[in-house]
Amino acid sequence: MAENKRDYYEVLGVDRGADEATIKKAYRQLAKKYHPDMNPGDKEAEKKFKEASEAYAVLSDAEKRRQYDQFGHAAFEQGGGGAGGFGGFDFNGGDMGDIFGDIFGDLFGGGRSRRANNGPMKGANVRTAVRITFEEAVFGCEKQLDLNLKDECTTCHGTGAKPGTSPETCPKCGGKGQIVYTQQSLFGTVRNVQTCPDCNGSGKIVKEKCADCHGSGYITNRKKIAVTIPAGIDNGQSIRIREKGEPGVNGGPRGDLLVEVQVERHPIFQRQDMNIYSTAPVTFAQAALGGQIHITTVDGDMAYDIKPGTQTDTKIRLKGKGVPSLRNKNIRGDHYVTLVVQVPTKLNEEAKEYLRKYDEAVNGKINDSKQEKPKKKSFMEKIKETFED
Repeated sequence: MAENKRDYYEVLGVDRGADEATIKKAYRQLAKKYHPDMNPGDKEAEKKFKEASEAYAVLSDAEKRRQYDQFGHAAFEQGGGGAGGFGGFDFNGGDMGDIFGDIFGDLFGGGRSRRANNGPMKGANVRTAVRITFEEAVFGCEKQLDLNLKDECTTCHGTGAKPGTSPETCPKCGGKGQIVYTQQSLFGTVRNVQTCPDCNGSGKIVKEKCADCHGSGYITNRKKIAVTIPAGIDNGQSIRIREKGEPGVNGGPRGDLLVEVQVERHPIFQRQDMNIYSTAPVTFAQAALGGQIHITTVDGDMAYDIKPGTQTDTKIRLKGKGVPSLRNKNIRGDHYVTLVVQVPTKLNEEAKEYLRKYDEAVNGKINDSKQEKPKKKSFMEKIKETFED
């Protein structure tokens, strides 16, 4: 049993000397991430949630933690240092109920009164995407988005009710906007809070709907939104535009507009963090003799002097020619260029002759498959030479 369990400190991702607040914070994050209500039908998430809850139940209790530090999991096995039962303590008693009440508070309804959901609430965020070029990502740009966004209906002023009427209190949730469900689980009684399905959390029911918005309280309009793309942004990153999302509820502020940036591939450049990588062709003569070559960068073509005898795959660094930092556009990464020596595939006779002379000067002989070779002697010539000898 014990050997199949992970170390409780490892489960929560904390050091063995972690204090109570650190343990509590670590568990809160894991519990929110893997809670069954957040991952319906996900057995793996449910397993991790139970594992984290068991670890927290031990490490949050000073006495149980002392036993665990001394005896490990064996302290809570049947016949071990602790009491019998699952983990040596009662998950059906007050342990987990107190934990859920303390950790989640009004999030899952454990032990604390839940705030009514019919007060002012911020509107939902809206997500969209924008495509930009590699250079636009490096230097930044301005883009204009054309989106369908909701506005408060001017006829009913967002109530959704026909003028002259008012929304009524939802009978299902009593105007709270939430329904509380009680469940028995491995850890005891757990209270789950869900949005009321009848009023969608508003706490109000509209019986006579506004003709213009059909009871939604909102009218959809086409809008143009200007977005500033900062220099140095990378593919997949998002820009938040405050209060350009869905309208708020009951007088709450609008949500935000989240614009995901999709950077197009570049035919020459590749990016890694703030650095740019590319290759540059070098002729055989340039590589051998050295001299000036031209390298393409995001700032344009630049001249660079290479040394005589430069080999293929030689890497050079162009300092400060990379991508600007998002925090400070005056700080830039570097551009790394790999030189590729190009071997000619098509040569005229004059060029071939020059290469033969070069080869002869360097090696003392000509390595050319097409140089003049002795002619083969015929059969009769070989017989004649035999008799002459």
